[in-house]
Amino acid sequence: MSGLEIERKFLVKKGGMYKRTAFSYSHIQQGYIPADGATVRIRIRDDKAYLTIKGPSLDGISRYEFEKEVSLDEARHLMNLCKGGIIDKCRYLVNSGKHTFEIDEFYGDNEGLVMAEVELSASDESYEKPAFIGKEVTGDRRFYNSHLLVCPFSIWKNTIPEEYR
Repeated sequence: MSGLEIERKFLVKKGGMYKRTAFSYSHIQQGYIPADGATVRIRIRDDKAYLTIKGPSLDGISRYEFEKEVSLDEARHLMNLCKGGIIDKCRYLVNSGKHTFEIDEFYGDNEGLVMAEVELSASDESYEKPAFIGKEVTGDRRFYNSHLLVCPFSIWKNTIPEEYR
């Protein structure tokens, strides 16, 4: 898959309501290969693996994305090229209106962080937020997965309201 990725990111309120409304759940491990001007990610999601390349953000909401499925063996080898460690998280999918929200619950040094993303077809497209979705953090680099490896949530979690940690 390739094309323009348009997404918005949000913090998720405590309480686990997203788990009760999710129609799907998966375990994800991902790492990042250093690259100037792009984000190169290797992801293992349950029993499948992907190589993803994302360009710089155009407006904080959208950016070019290329994704290709690779074998698990290839992904494990590519993980050896990743710098800064591996992001470990579980992803829950929740339908809301005509959209699906992806809710990520992080582990390790990012334990306690729960974020949601919704992909849109246009940056001004409307969407229905589930009740557990809170403050928007689109464009805030602290919440980029690649940044969480460099500066994990455990270091700065007290900078966000208690209802989100």
